[in-house]
Amino acid sequence: MWRRLSERLSVPGMLWLSVFAFTWILSAYSRDISRALDAKWIIKYPPAWRLSLKNDISSAMQWLIEDASFGLFSFTDMTRGIAWAIDQPYNLALAVLSTGFVEGLGQEAVEVLPAISWVAVVFLVVAMGQYTKDWGLAALVGCAFIYLAVFGQWDSAMITLASILIAVPFGVLGGLLLGIAAYKWRWVDKLLRPILDLMQTIPIFAYLVPILFMFGFGPVSALIATIIYAMPPMVRVTALALQSVPSETVEFGRMAGCTPRQMLWKILVPSSRSALMVGVNQVIMLSLNMVIIASMIGAGGLGYDVLASLRRLDIGAGLEAGVAIVVLAIALDRLSQAFAERRVDLMRSNRNRHLLLRYPRTILFVLVGAASLLGGYLFPILQSYPESLQFTTGVFWEDLVRDININFFDQLEALKTFLLTGFLLPVKRFLIGIPWPWGLVVISFIGWRLGGWRLALMALALSGFIVANGLWIKAMTTVYLCGVSVVIATLIGVPVGVFSALNSKADRIVSVIIDTLQTLPSFVYLIPVVMLFRVGDFSAMIAVVLYALAPAVRYAAHGVKSIDPQLIEAGIASGCKPLQLLWRIRLPLALPEIMLGLNQTIMLALSMLVITALVGTRDLGQEVYIALTKADTGRGLVAGFAIAFIAIIADRFIATGAERLRERFGLVKQEN
Repeated sequence: MWRRLSERLSVPGMLWLSVFAFTWILSAYSRDISRALDAKWIIKYPPAWRLSLKNDISSAMQWLIEDASFGLFSFTDMTRGIAWAIDQPYNLALAVLSTGFVEGLGQEAVEVLPAISWVAVVFLVVAMGQYTKDWGLAALVGCAFIYLAVFGQWDSAMITLASILIAVPFGVLGGLLLGIAAYKWRWVDKLLRPILDLMQTIPIFAYLVPILFMFGFGPVSALIATIIYAMPPMVRVTALALQSVPSETVEFGRMAGCTPRQMLWKILVPSSRSALMVGVNQVIMLSLNMVIIASMIGAGGLGYDVLASLRRLDIGAGLEAGVAIVVLAIALDRLSQAFAERRVDLMRSNRNRHLLLRYPRTILFVLVGAASLLGGYLFPILQSYPESLQFTTGVFWEDLVRDININFFDQLEALKTFLLTGFLLPVKRFLIGIPWPWGLVVISFIGWRLGGWRLALMALALSGFIVANGLWIKAMTTVYLCGVSVVIATLIGVPVGVFSALNSKADRIVSVIIDTLQTLPSFVYLIPVVMLFRVGDFSAMIAVVLYALAPAVRYAAHGVKSIDPQLIEAGIASGCKPLQLLWRIRLPLALPEIMLGLNQTIMLALSMLVITALVGTRDLGQEVYIALTKADTGRGLVAGFAIAFIAIIADRFIATGAERLRERFGLVKQEN
């Protein structure tokens, strides 16, 4: 058998097989080997060898808070100033949309002016939809906000909207200025690139810890965390958009005698308007994606409702609040996209027209707002949507989960036991059993085989950081949970994506399902999963698979759809049957795109693993979560860096592998 296998495999194949076999033997007998050699350090990295980075970061943070000063003011004064600058507009937005304007504190507080009525808000978004595009968009966003009122999510949604209205301008302005700096000065661009990579790969929980430490618990900390999380895409889009301005446009500005400032603000930025609005759209979406996590450090609104529902295992309330976030996201997304695509007629001037004709929507909004405010004293329904007219689907979802638990408990338990004993636990034992010295060798070997010595050194350095901080076992647990989830998501997602690419009806149905899975907040997945399977690795795996499934489906479908039709026709002409077309033409040619989908699936799985720490996983995600609960800055950042480094290693390995596949199949564009 071995002889036949060796004849079929090439030399590189035999090398890969040998490395895997030796790794399996070491994993199975590592404890026996360490006992025989009296070398416990082979299994567990000695505490005496560990870096003191965790303690150093915590000490540095303590020094910043207590002793650091910049001449006339201390670091604490600076953070208080930043908090005050963000708190003022936030309180104003909150008063306008939710709480109203009050005088006094506590029980002595008296409402001076109520918040804007729900009727006025609905009219405003309808007017914005009609202004930016057409009545179709106006109807969509209007129905979205009416949904929030009808299903009892209005008050929480307005608190969330107030946060978005403050976080987005700060994120857009900060990203715009940093992007301009990256465009103008090359050294800024080189400095920002690794920082942005880390900001987008380090789990959100990791930098909640220093923010909580510096700004305390409350809405301001949540807003600052949201701004940091949502800003990187705006920086990248700004730099790319400015670089993409046609040279003819720049030359025209120079010929017109523009100064550098005029060139920037009157030529480059206006010419990049459409691209910049894509960045604004991304900031809005990421800010909404952050609302649940931000609620853990003091933000209220819909995110807090989902988090509270998770703690109570209230699937109905959690799902309704999660869907409300999705509805709000869809409305804001469509409005921002329509504004980006809107064309302004510069030849038409409204200066000589009557005020009512120049600003009809604004005047109507003011009139509707005033009428609803005054009418609200006589007819409360105009001010606040009455509870008696609200609907809820909570009972339906609770009954559904209860019926599934009662009628299918044995089947669900059998499935859970089969996957745990037959797949999850063997993989976990294999990965955790790998001695860390050999693990570093294997990671370096993979990097060398895929991308040469540079990739090998990078992989060795990043994995060495994990080992040197005593996080090898937790990192392998993270790789295990991420790995099994990605394998299952790929085994489900790729066939579904291929099938949807070949069947237009299935494509429409799959697109709706995938869009729903991708827009639901990640926390929402945990509630039904925990109610059906209880806490543990299996529940975490199911939640991660659901959250990370979308890229596997989308990239597989895109890869199959992108194949040159002439190649398919050539296969049919040569007599290939449908299955032969699939296995010999479609899948091989779509493999590079499928690999990129695998990359994105891994990224989403790693981001979700930190959240699954809430259901009892014991990996790096739990390390970050514990650091958040204990306000241990060093512990949280080191664990966050470890997760980011795992993501970077996986990204580089898969991207390099995908590039090699493109070269192998001749899909690389030839340079002229």
